[in-house]
Amino acid sequence: MSSSAKPRPPVHHRRPADPPGTAPRRAALRLLDAVLRRGEPLEAALPQATRGLEGPDRGLAHAIAAETLRRLPDLDSLIDSATRQVLPEDAKARSALRIALVQTLALGTPPHAAIATVLPLVDGGPRKLVHGVFGALTRGGATLPDVPALPPAIAARWRASWGEDVVAAAARAIAVPPPLDLTLAAPDALAPEGDSLAADQRRLRDAAPVAQLPGFTEGTWWVQDVAASLPARLIGRGPGRALDLCAAPGGKTMQLAAARWDVTALEISPSRAARLHENLARTKQPATVVIADAMDWAPSEPVDALLLDAPCSATGIFRRHPDVLYRAHAGIIADMAALQAQLFDRAAAWVRPGGRLVYATCSLEPEEGEAQLERFLAAHPDYAIEPPRPGELPHGFSAQSGYLRTLPGTLEDAGGCDGFFIVRLVRASA
Repeated sequence: MSSSAKPRPPVHHRRPADPPGTAPRRAALRLLDAVLRRGEPLEAALPQATRGLEGPDRGLAHAIAAETLRRLPDLDSLIDSATRQVLPEDAKARSALRIALVQTLALGTPPHAAIATVLPLVDGGPRKLVHGVFGALTRGGATLPDVPALPPAIAARWRASWGEDVVAAAARAIAVPPPLDLTLAAPDALAPEGDSLAADQRRLRDAAPVAQLPGFTEGTWWVQDVAASLPARLIGRGPGRALDLCAAPGGKTMQLAAARWDVTALEISPSRAARLHENLARTKQPATVVIADAMDWAPSEPVDALLLDAPCSATGIFRRHPDVLYRAHAGIIADMAALQAQLFDRAAAWVRPGGRLVYATCSLEPEEGEAQLERFLAAHPDYAIEPPRPGELPHGFSAQSGYLRTLPGTLEDAGGCDGFFIVRLVRASA
């Protein structure tokens, strides 16, 4: 090259534009990474993972991620059946294949659209792998089972605690979208038509968006799974002073207010307390909201009734939040059980003699229910179980050993319910 020759300008290879519809799939990939690798709740990860997406695309990203989590063991079995070597659990190729397959096999997306919008999520060699595995499976007529497989660790734990029938019922429960349950402020309140689970409880199937349902604007009801309505039912009706600990989003607070209690609702999270305020304003239910940590705060005087819906692993709400099946490992359960014990013991001192304390968790783990009750009663001889009385519970629920335990299979013929442990205790009179 002569000294006068000019160097050639660098060549910039512009990356091809993503096909339309890729952005929601990329957001779904971020959501799965947040849940499976970082252990974040799906709902908590949603705002960051879907930043910049509009409503329908945001909803699509959430739907893809949630359905992938419902079907994860079966999706992975398909993938492993079509690869020479098992892909690492956190390989991007595996995640991309999960997203492509769940769209085609569960969400009704045509195969060509599913793979076209997923290939941009992987670079280089994995693109050929993803395309080849997806093509082999779809051409071979791959299907997903009607009843999904539970994650092996969850199935083993619940089998040891509750037996094979409950594990089978849990798999059936996660296969179908759960119904929408509404708690009415009064039995004659304006509400959509649906199945009546109790005088003040309505169950809807294939409901319109919540804000479009009759009575939403008027605030005559709120969304609340029927099992989640049971703790406040066991508090009963006022008047008197009631304390709702860990109160947000407010379903139980609104129940207590509608039952004519003078309610104080305690919530540690300012953002969750803001949602509680919004729900109280919409339903026009009166309550005093206090933002504080129950381990640092105390009421000025004993209360007549206290409801402790304690923080927990939340494995009982897996039908609506399948991410809990991958986040609620043994360490989290142990940590939650330790916190529950502290809150339970602390709350016991705040109830007047003769008053009621209801303890509840939306967990399917005995460590967060039966074991907590046994420990509490041994440490607090001034408390005794008060079993539900006839007529206090909706049809289909019953108490064993004086407390309530709802499991997969409870109300199955009517659409099921969340998993809960609930017990009502009465403090001995002085």
